[in-house]
Amino acid sequence: MQKTIVIIGGGASGFMAAITAAEADSTSKIILLEKNREVLGKVRISGGGRCNVTNVEKNPKKFSKNYPRGSAFLLNLFKQFDAQNTIDWFVNKGVSLNDEPDGRMFPITNKSETIVECLVGNARKNKVEIWTCSGAKSIQLIENNENERFEIELFSGEKIKAYSVLYAAGGAPSISGYNILKPFHFQINNPVPSLFTFNIPDSDIVSLAGLSVTNVSVRIVGHKLESEGPLLITHWGFSAPAILKLSAWGARLFSELGYNFKILINWVNDLNMNDLTIKLEQIKKSNPKKTIQSNPMFQIPSRLWIWLCEKAEIEPTLLWLDISNKKRNKLIENLQNSSFEVKGKSIFKEEFVTCGGVDLAEINPETLESKKVPGLYFSGEVLNIDAVTGGFNFQAAWTTGFVVGKYIYI
Repeated sequence: MQKTIVIIGGGASGFMAAITAAEADSTSKIILLEKNREVLGKVRISGGGRCNVTNVEKNPKKFSKNYPRGSAFLLNLFKQFDAQNTIDWFVNKGVSLNDEPDGRMFPITNKSETIVECLVGNARKNKVEIWTCSGAKSIQLIENNENERFEIELFSGEKIKAYSVLYAAGGAPSISGYNILKPFHFQINNPVPSLFTFNIPDSDIVSLAGLSVTNVSVRIVGHKLESEGPLLITHWGFSAPAILKLSAWGARLFSELGYNFKILINWVNDLNMNDLTIKLEQIKKSNPKKTIQSNPMFQIPSRLWIWLCEKAEIEPTLLWLDISNKKRNKLIENLQNSSFEVKGKSIFKEEFVTCGGVDLAEINPETLESKKVPGLYFSGEVLNIDAVTGGFNFQAAWTTGFVVGKYIYI
């Protein structure tokens, strides 16, 4: 009797699993269910429509450090399918990837549609049935049936019997999004948002929207969380990697704080307090008759430099020769410890990522099969795995999807 494999979720991980399983076992019938009209929705919008497929980092240990949750679990899975395997997989399917200076990798066409066409084309080539507008309502066990262990009911009322099931429906914004798994009593880590920007509504720094600084450090007052990297000033507050990495590592903490907390920004991350003091004294001696505001230092954008000077009560006409120790010290403080009150968050573009999901202790770390329910597998963001930006979340999808695809038909 032919086996039927049902994959719930038409995202990156679901497609990778479907193609992998179909290439390994041409005798099984594979049905991929997607509740929306289009498959691969997140792939289409990723990277501003370019699709950040993975990251150029080849060392699995270094790669795994980009996952606030699931790093050790993924490190083990990378032995089966890592970033280099992903690159090779796409190249073998006719899609070359190009890396950028920050390590992100995109299709050489710079179009996410290239990845969509590759995945959909290879699924169809291997006779995977793609059912859109086909959301799964329930998953039930069938007793004493070797080749039909599950029954999946769709919201349309149609029912499908399956030998094995992959649940790869992605993250959900609330615990209710995992209700389909309730009959199996899995441990679900309560989902909260990750990868978001900080809203700073009470600061006039938002008047500098559009300015970016190459390397800052950001600390959370009263906590050990700290991040560094590029920072972008926006119309509502702060964004870019320094902020997004912090939002990922502190996702649960920020949720508990109601997204209200204080941050300190060091705009000159490569200088300590002593070095900065010496530098300013040198500038004062070598440029005594230059106005402070009109001569930005430390590669800080001019408008931001003026803003920092104004906060130190340095007038537009004040010369380095005439700066008081009090104003100099205040400028140093502003450069190294600018304080801001965060009041709320905004989703980073449309790339919503969930912190939370099915607890990894419930899952076989080699095959991603449920320890409780034989034949039921999990992959992608439905697992309690998430990463910072840079292609790492998609790599988790490719890795977990590939591993499931190796075992789901056995």
